[in-house]
Amino acid sequence: MTALTFSLKAESRQRIDVSPLTPDNLAGKTVAEIGAIPLQTGNRQVPTGQLFTIEGDDTRTLVFKGATAKLDYLGKAMASGEIRVEGGVGSYLGLHLNGGRIVVVGDAGAFAACEMKKGEIVIRGHAGDFLGAALPGNRKGMAGGVVLVKGDVGDRAGDHLRRGTLLIEGNAGAYLGSRMTAGTIAVLGQVGDHLGYAMGRGTLLLAQPPVAIPPTFNDCGTHTLSFIPLLLKGFAGLDTRFAGMGDALKRVRRYAGDMSQLGKGEILVAAS
Repeated sequence: MTALTFSLKAESRQRIDVSPLTPDNLAGKTVAEIGAIPLQTGNRQVPTGQLFTIEGDDTRTLVFKGATAKLDYLGKAMASGEIRVEGGVGSYLGLHLNGGRIVVVGDAGAFAACEMKKGEIVIRGHAGDFLGAALPGNRKGMAGGVVLVKGDVGDRAGDHLRRGTLLIEGNAGAYLGSRMTAGTIAVLGQVGDHLGYAMGRGTLLLAQPPVAIPPTFNDCGTHTLSFIPLLLKGFAGLDTRFAGMGDALKRVRRYAGDMSQLGKGEILVAAS
């Protein structure tokens, strides 16, 4: 069997909701049936077969070729299987993801891994604002799983994060880990302003010192934390730089906060 492949026929002038195209939804369907599935694009619905050339027969593994930032909601509520994207994607990648694996060889838009529950997402390019966050107006963000971003991420990554792990190998924007209640966010690059804003619980692990530690975080001194190498070693299967950095990140300076909230969160900065 070969992976079920969707090749975009032409650049779309409208955004396309590709949420119906997941391994769970397509299981047991023929190529003809899949081609007849309507996709919302702009203010109308168009059959999948008019937008994509469809090849292959293994619905457990989907491949999107020639993908662009106009493809929204890719992998929405997916619970099993794998999706590989050759190119970039739009907003809401992996929204409500409940299992399986998504790999994007390109960039992702805003709200990637939004309210994700389980599974794994790998973004080999950059990600937009609100990575692993909650939908606007909601207070429950990402609740499980692992997200790896090889590039930079925008503002508010991990906003309202409840559980799970964000691994960011590039830089992160402002308000990293804002309002998070649990979980782990690790960053190899620089971070923006207002780090850990209104954070109640959870861990922010930084390989480089931030420009400033917020005044509502207390300096708890330097510590050697043996759990960090064990935590990072567990991500070896993701082909990430974090997996081999246990020793470099084991000795950290710890800041507790946000004291304007519960004050049970922590910022751990690699000690020089």
